[in-house]
Amino acid sequence: MDTVLTIAGSDSSGGAGIQADLKTFTMHNTFGMSVITAITAQNTMGVTAIQNIEKEMVGRQLDSIFIDIYPRAVKIGMVASKEIIEVISDKLKEYSAENIVLDTVMVSTSGHDLLEVDARESLIEKLLPLAAIITPNLPEAEVLCGFKINSREEMVEACERISEYYKGYILIKGGHLKVAEKAADLLFKDEEYEFFEKRRIDNDNTHGTGCTLSSAIAANLSKGQGMKDAVKSAKEYVYKAIASGIDLGQGKGPIDHMHLFK
Repeated sequence: MDTVLTIAGSDSSGGAGIQADLKTFTMHNTFGMSVITAITAQNTMGVTAIQNIEKEMVGRQLDSIFIDIYPRAVKIGMVASKEIIEVISDKLKEYSAENIVLDTVMVSTSGHDLLEVDARESLIEKLLPLAAIITPNLPEAEVLCGFKINSREEMVEACERISEYYKGYILIKGGHLKVAEKAADLLFKDEEYEFFEKRRIDNDNTHGTGCTLSSAIAANLSKGQGMKDAVKSAKEYVYKAIASGIDLGQGKGPIDHMHLFK
């Protein structure tokens, strides 16, 4: 089987993080493995506690995976501290990891900071250069480019600015750009870009969409797909998971990772 690794935090409610990643890997007929960087106590109404895993344990998890079942692709999600980021960076370089998908978890779509400033700088300096593709949401893209993004034209400008120091693919998730009936994500590399457009779905239950998208891209890369096809297929999977319309919990619920069974 094609093998995929997720390096991320645990979501006790199962909608995002490690749990969403492993579900996504399974639905793409790949063998999923995990390195847990943090444990969270959360549900559809929010996060009540976070406990980081010791950096030595993160390193030991990575060693155990790479020396035995080598992953053909790696997804990186929540990495809460500078020390953990540095361990991950060192290990990925040591084992020559390929097809790295970096979900730049820094700022929530509501604008809430999820990463301390020193850890954010470390992520940009240590992990960005290793990634084949990064998948920032709009607030994260604003951090990376240094200005506000209010239009599709500015999404392109943001990619141009980011590409001055990062040479891989950039996928800016534009679902929260309130300018059209269609949601559009922008894939950019080497001055070439493409918008992936979909009709907006009237469904507030979108918890874990970012985790799921990056994991689906990693799964597709592990199966040998080119980047554009991997992104296109991943977006279709996530779109159908949202459109399935499950309604769990009392807050912002998860998407339906298992929609293919319907």
